[in-house]
Amino acid sequence: MFGADWRHPEGPWSHVADRLGHPVVHISWHDAQTFCKWAGARLPTEAEWEYAARGGLVQQSFPWGNDREPGGVHQMNIWQGTFPTVNTLEDGYLGTAPVDALPANAYGLHHMSGNVWEWCADWFDPRFCWRSPRRNPIGPAHGRVRVIRGGSYVCHATYCHHFHVAARSHSSAVGTAGNVGFRCVRTAFD
Repeated sequence: MFGADWRHPEGPWSHVADRLGHPVVHISWHDAQTFCKWAGARLPTEAEWEYAARGGLVQQSFPWGNDREPGGVHQMNIWQGTFPTVNTLEDGYLGTAPVDALPANAYGLHHMSGNVWEWCADWFDPRFCWRSPRRNPIGPAHGRVRVIRGGSYVCHATYCHHFHVAARSHSSAVGTAGNVGFRCVRTAFD
């Protein structure tokens, strides 16, 4: 959308003041890094992000289990209907949802699936999962694009399964989009 930026997330006619409960979007990886540093925090590694997203569950597709909509209840903000022409808004949202709009996982974290992609500290390597150690793997030392995790409100079950907690994707560190944001982390212990 021409004119979209963090102050005008849906374009020049919108304003951030109307979105204070929503995730920040249109933030590049570099912008997210700068904010985290200012806040005395950092971006999570890809391994930390997935550990947090799982909320203590093992080998489950989502932060709440294996059913996408347990009991018919929406747990994440993704596209419903026919993509890209009709979003039925069954989860209640066309774009981003407020950060606490849907249930949290067992660690108290909201929207670890859907809503907005989240930047991770790591460089992306499509083979990283198969070459890395099983316990707290460290991302590649270099690369061309950065890791994003979690999927977004634009994901639809017929073409995009990136809202599964194990799914990974990537983006240019200088790019921004209305469905990409971040969360800060701090190391609790070493």
